[in-house]
Amino acid sequence: MAPGLMSADAKGVFNAQAVEAKSAAKDDGGANEGLGGGKTFEGQSKLPHLPIPKLEDTCQRYLSSLLPLQSPEQHAVTQRIVDDFLQNQGPTLQKQLQEYASTRASYIEEFWDESYLQASDSVVLNLNPFFILEDDPTPTRGNQLMRTANLILASLAFIHDLRTGVLEPDNVRGTPLDMYQYTRLFATSRIPTANGCRMEVEPESRHIVVMRRGQIYWFEALDEEHRPLLTERAMLGNLQAIVRDADKIQIDDVAKGSVGILTTEKRPIWSMYREHLREDSHNRKCLEVVDTALFVVCMDDSEPADAAELSNNMLCGTYKLQRGIQAGTCTNRWYDKLQIIVCANGAAGINFEHTGVDGHTVLRYAADVYTELIMRFAKSINSATKSLFKAKTSPYAKGAGKKANGSFSEADAQKAQDVNQATAPKKLEWNLTKKLTDGIKYGETRLSDLICQNECQVLEFDRYGKNFITRHRFSPDAYVQMAFQAAYYTLYGRCETTYEPAMTKAFLHGRTEAIRTVQPHSAKFVETYMSDAKTDAKLDALKKACEGHAKLSKACATGQGHDRHLYALHNLWKKMQAERSDDQPAPKIFTDAGYAKLNHTVVSTSNCGNPALRMFGFGPVVPDGFGIGYIIKDDGITVCASSKHLQTKRFLDTLEAYLLDTQRMIIETYKAANVRSQSTYIDHAGVECDVRTGLPIGSKNNGYSLDYDQVPAQHFGQSGYSFFGDEKTAAKKDEQHKEDSAQSRRRSRLASVGKTILYDDY
Repeated sequence: MAPGLMSADAKGVFNAQAVEAKSAAKDDGGANEGLGGGKTFEGQSKLPHLPIPKLEDTCQRYLSSLLPLQSPEQHAVTQRIVDDFLQNQGPTLQKQLQEYASTRASYIEEFWDESYLQASDSVVLNLNPFFILEDDPTPTRGNQLMRTANLILASLAFIHDLRTGVLEPDNVRGTPLDMYQYTRLFATSRIPTANGCRMEVEPESRHIVVMRRGQIYWFEALDEEHRPLLTERAMLGNLQAIVRDADKIQIDDVAKGSVGILTTEKRPIWSMYREHLREDSHNRKCLEVVDTALFVVCMDDSEPADAAELSNNMLCGTYKLQRGIQAGTCTNRWYDKLQIIVCANGAAGINFEHTGVDGHTVLRYAADVYTELIMRFAKSINSATKSLFKAKTSPYAKGAGKKANGSFSEADAQKAQDVNQATAPKKLEWNLTKKLTDGIKYGETRLSDLICQNECQVLEFDRYGKNFITRHRFSPDAYVQMAFQAAYYTLYGRCETTYEPAMTKAFLHGRTEAIRTVQPHSAKFVETYMSDAKTDAKLDALKKACEGHAKLSKACATGQGHDRHLYALHNLWKKMQAERSDDQPAPKIFTDAGYAKLNHTVVSTSNCGNPALRMFGFGPVVPDGFGIGYIIKDDGITVCASSKHLQTKRFLDTLEAYLLDTQRMIIETYKAANVRSQSTYIDHAGVECDVRTGLPIGSKNNGYSLDYDQVPAQHFGQSGYSFFGDEKTAAKKDEQHKEDSAQSRRRSRLASVGKTILYDDY
């Protein structure tokens, strides 16, 4: 029997009920959560619990967020409803929430999981975000086969360290962060049912799934001690065999057999087809292979021509018809699981199921894997270079060079033979009825419609970034958030509900809190910016707006937001109402138009930066909105925006013009304050600074300085709509855009599932 082949007995399931039962033992910290030992999870029991804010504070923050979004008459109505809530039902609900939280790890966790699991829409374009890694710094190792092999091996090493408890725990400036989400990152699957979804975790999973042209292959990848079972050479051989086998298939057969298409359907429809699949015992085993896999690797056969096409490929796959048949990469996905996607040119990214994990967790994994790829290359030059991970290749790994000779016992020789059998790639061959083939056909048509209805565009702004922003004492995140506000207001003449997540992983089972960017100070800023006010007034309004946003962000990160608190109160009321025999009207605060307004997020944003990432993004959360993922780099800002039928590129063009215009105003203010040569100057914030460094007097030199008199003359965008009239600039920009685009152009039971394909030593 091959080592590590799947056992059906180890499957773990968590859903709302499982979360509730688990959370009841919260005081035991990580001991009863099924977490690994070692230093990775040792801090769990010491983490504080997410605080429940004071009801009065929550209501005040709620009203502040609504003030710029409502007319005076609408706001007066909401104010009366909030006052009534504070005097009547609110205090009772608050007390009940405190009692509820006393037996759980987090007062919001169960409700937050359910918000994802009860969503009936397709997860593609609606829930799953994506990351795009920077290109491999070593071109010779950046081809698809080599990069895929190394991404897999680095991921397996990460899993080894996680499961054995030697992975360094997360922290922010010395503050430990919750590690629970990592237990839901790998070997996890979102399972559709007739009544919502559930999440299943296979804690002992040791195999991976590889997809190519919609075909699904699998092989064992870890031994019993979670060590990789394949060397780089052996992994390359497996991947080469998979590519060769999949590429032989005729396009008609590819389209008919792409079962992964069903995961893009609305959840009740996918549930129906899944149950039909499970009626066949062989299909049931095939599903189990996929569900329990550590992760899915998607080896695409296309090369995206530019950043926008690459982002679309990672978000939802590409749309490409050949003789009326879908031949795009949209058929080469399984959206219920963590997916590593590698294009034909080696460009790589991650698409992840969002229920159990947030961006910060996946970012740590992606950054570590990218770092390991660099260190693997360094090791090929200098064998003394250490790996980022503690994982060692299994002594029985395929390709390790061991042979059944005198150095091996008979048992060892048998084990090595079993490993070779278990690690051989096997293709899943489904028994598809007409109902299932029709489902795949119609599912592809629906998915293709969705892809055509959505647009993803990218702005890779390289004129300045974090260095310039912080030099002039703005918070980088607040500065960019105000840029989004100004761009939207420039196009539409109004403020709309805006969302930015603040990480709350400093608390046990922490997830996120919603930063509602639109506030009185942000509304005042965009109105001032669009007016004929002087530059000083515009920059002063920007300064105050950024300070207000930074203060709000800090409060949200410490659990003092209003969004999750109100959401928990609302869901607790619904939970208790479901247990009552008589119907009671919901508190008016939750049926008021203001509550609906604030929860219709038109501008959904997220900041997720790391040197390992080139881009990241997600779909819009409402039909009339934008989904905006952004990365603030030292000397640039990357923004990936998506929408349904909106002017996505025009929004990014407007954003770019604003960023240039603001830079112009800041530089003009700097130069005006330093007409004469002197050792100090007064900046726009009224702070005396050293003219050589740009730093406040008495602070340490950060080595970054710039004499703006030496900056070559350049065209800066203008505020308001004036930049739209510059036809030459617009034409030049479009020409450059086209030029850029062209240039960048359970074990033994399942061991026999699938047909073993021939593989070579690479």
